[in-house]
Amino acid sequence: MDRDRLRGLFDLSGRVAIVTGGTRGIGRAIAEGFVAAGARVAVASRKPEACAETERHLAAMGGEAIGVPTHLGELAALRPLVERTVERFGRLDIVVNNAANALREDLGRFTPAAWEKSFAVNLRGPVFLVQEALPWLEKSPCAAVLNVISAGAFPAASFQAMYAAAKSALLHFTRTMAAEYAARGIRVNALAPGTVDTDMVRNNPPEVQRMMAAAAYLKRAASPDEMVGPALFLVSDAASFVTGQVVIADGGLVQH
Repeated sequence: MDRDRLRGLFDLSGRVAIVTGGTRGIGRAIAEGFVAAGARVAVASRKPEACAETERHLAAMGGEAIGVPTHLGELAALRPLVERTVERFGRLDIVVNNAANALREDLGRFTPAAWEKSFAVNLRGPVFLVQEALPWLEKSPCAAVLNVISAGAFPAASFQAMYAAAKSALLHFTRTMAAEYAARGIRVNALAPGTVDTDMVRNNPPEVQRMMAAAAYLKRAASPDEMVGPALFLVSDAASFVTGQVVIADGGLVQH
């Protein structure tokens, strides 16, 4: 394999991606990485002002992008997200389900409202977004779905039971989607970050943040940019024979 062919494995030129939760943290880093790799990107987030700012930021990088205000917990918002993307760019090749919330209630004290809010965003939204995108992914010669789960999906997590359970379920859907959609030319994989320096992690008390970082072999939290490489690999031609898998990028937190 020559150098140009090797570089081409990670080239997303001409491809169109949706990145949910794409205005900050891991999602924004992935959107930046995809733009740098040549993709046109639709970023989705609940806040219109954040979408507009991210759209300007990605354009300043030299990329083509749109920000589409979208609440992943609202099923009626998912089809317009896909439609806006295809209307603007004419196709859809990649869906990155990154949006999440880390709502916490202790095991044994769950409320129905918290349960609905957690699973609506962390599980139902991603599954139904792929369903809405399916007709366009089937038309793509390079279709890929990336579900961002969490290293917390693997061990017991009584302090974040709903979040971890939803991410674990999303991993199962990843494997089932991969099996069901392989014949349609759609690859489906998952990325499981460990502790990453994001707003979600910073919402914890400082001592908890230190404990989370120290639990990994590398004894630190990751930068959001450190999730770009695994994400780019999984959606690009570099992973053309990879589907139904999970890449755990957690600094050695989970042995799996």
